[in-house]
This record gives sequence, structure tokens and C-alpha cells, in this order.
Amino acid sequence: MVPLLLLPLLWGGSLQELPGYGLEVQESVAVKACMDVRVTCSFSYPWNSGYPRYSSGELFIYWFREKDQHTHDAVATNNPRKRVRPETQDRFSLLGDPSNNDCSLSIRQARLSDSGVYYFRVERGYDVRYSYRDKKLNLLVTEKPDIQFLEPLESGRPTKLTCRLSLACDEPHPLLFSWVGDALDAMNPDTLHSSELTLTPRPQDHGTNLTCLVTLQGSQVALERTIWLNVSYAPRNLRMSLSFRNVTAHKILQNTASILISEGQALQLLCVADSNPSAQLSWFQGSPTLEATPISSTGVLEIPQVPAGDGEVTCRAQNPLGSQQVSFSLSVQKGPPPCSCETEEQQGSWPLVLTLIRGALMGAGFLLTYGLTWTYYTR
Repeated sequence: MVPLLLLPLLWGGSLQELPGYGLEVQESVAVKACMDVRVTCSFSYPWNSGYPRYSSGELFIYWFREKDQHTHDAVATNNPRKRVRPETQDRFSLLGDPSNNDCSLSIRQARLSDSGVYYFRVERGYDVRYSYRDKKLNLLVTEKPDIQFLEPLESGRPTKLTCRLSLACDEPHPLLFSWVGDALDAMNPDTLHSSELTLTPRPQDHGTNLTCLVTLQGSQVALERTIWLNVSYAPRNLRMSLSFRNVTAHKILQNTASILISEGQALQLLCVADSNPSAQLSWFQGSPTLEATPISSTGVLEIPQVPAGDGEVTCRAQNPLGSQQVSFSLSVQKGPPPCSCETEEQQGSWPLVLTLIRGALMGAGFLLTYGLTWTYYTR
């Protein structure tokens, strides 16, 4: 006799049905809360109408929820003597004719609490009493909470956000709320377990996600809503860079009050700022007033020929929330940059010198080899 513990191994490692029993059902079904869904199902079982004890047996089918095994209450059945759970009565019903091997199930106004695993059972007479365990129905009822707040979000301004979950067709449930997101890393964790949240956004919170999680108390049902934070903030991190002549790479100016440049040299200045909404970038000569007229209204300032005399230029970044500006001085010297030409000439002469030295060494080597060979053969 085969031990019972070895039967699952002989059947391929799973809870396969006994010979003659079979079930075809959609194993995973998702439905939005308060909506209806139909689950098609067919079954088979060993049946022989030639046996008298079978012919008198009435066919009953059941759908049970797996976690309700201790109550033995079905969620739907055609047996009038079997108790049905009050929560599913008139909402869970059998659709087809069991005598045609139809076990299809109809679910009306699905509730969040309906989420779970369901299994099917058939009974007929005294010999057919079987619960199908290989295939089960996994029902997931979903809904998304709603996050409400007054827009826009502004850096440094406290804003109250509210997470709500309204289900007109469902029974009221105790709900547990929690908030998750990078924007909450500096907040007290004790304040993150409520339906309301007071958030003071920062510039670095722009573009991050904020999620509200809602869990039904006493169940495994968890719902969530995620929003993308659009945080407005004034210009910051204003940076300037420059390039000479036709050089495309820009040199970033860091903590530089002034820069030395030759008269008549071509110069391109670039200004970049971090802001939301995008800042208007302008260039000014000297230290501008608020009403000053810019010499350039873009982030790029082209100077084809730097004039004689020292000067100062300023880049200003401005949006509706504020402005930021950075200035630096140009110290202009006459004539070409010191040592630049000599360095280029010296660098340019080195290949010629190396070529001459290499030629001389090759000639000396040739003469030495020739002399040794001649001496060897003439001795």
C-alpha cells in the first residue's frame, strides 16, 4: 500500500485531483469594487447511472471560501438545506445547470471583503463527496483611494493632503492609512498613519512619488494611490561657465570673482539655473536694478571681441516665486595671452628635433654595423 504522504509526489508534486474528477475554472479574477463579474466553470466527476445507489442521489454543488472552512457555510449552492453566508447571499449565485456540469459563478456588486480564495465541491449520493483542491478561484476586488489637496504645491508652504476611500456599495470597514514617499523622510513617522497629512514640500521633492496605502483592518486587502509631486520653487543653484574662441567645451566658474582675458578675444558665457517653473535667464552689464534692460534675454551671452577695459557682467534667473543672480568681473589685458604663443611654438618644434635625433642615431648605427662587417671579412 502506498503511504498517503507519497501520493502528492507520485502526482507530480501538486494536489492533483483524484482520477475521474476534473475542474476547469479561471484561477485569477480581478474586479473593481461595486462592479459585477462572471466566472465560467465546468466540472467532471465519476458517475455511472447504471448503479441503483447512484441513480437516487441528487446532485449538489457548492462554492466555499477557503478561510471559512470552520463555519462550513457556502457562498453559493443549489442545496436548499445548506446554509449560505449572509454576506454573499443574493450576490453570489450559480449561473448554469449543474446537471450539465456547469459550475459558473455570478458575483454582483463585488466588495473589498470578497477578496480571497474560493474552492468548489460536488456531492451526489453517498459515494460522490469531493472538494476540488488542485484549481481554485483567486478573487481580487480592487479600488484606488483618492488623494485630495489644493494645488499647486509650493516649496516651504505647508499643504494638507487627504486620502479618501469611498465605496457606495460596500459595508463600512475600519480602515488603516499610511503614507510612503521620499518627501516624507524628514517627518515624524507617527504622523504618517492618518488619512490626513500636512506636507511642507522642498525643491528636491519635485518629481518624486507620494503613495497613500489603505488596508482593511483584519484582512489582507491593501489598496494604494500614487501621485507625482509637482513642487514649485524659486531659482537656485545658479551656475555660470565660459568658453574661448571656437572651443565647444565650457569651463565652469566656481567661486571666481574675476577672470583674466585678452583684449579682442571671442568669449561665450553660459548661465544655468534650477527652478520650477523654468526661470527666465537674462544677462546685464554691471550690477543691474530690477528695471534694468538686459543685454541678452537667453542663457547664452556671446562677446565676439572683448573690448579694452575691465568690466562686470551679471546673470539673473527669475520666475514668479523669486530670483537669483550671480556676477563676476572681466579683467582685460592688452596683447596676446602671456606665454601662449611661445608654448605653442616650443611644442610645435619638438617633433622636428626628435626626428633629427632619430635620423642621426639610425645613421650611426648603420655605419657601425657596416664597419664591423667589413673588419670581420677582411681579417
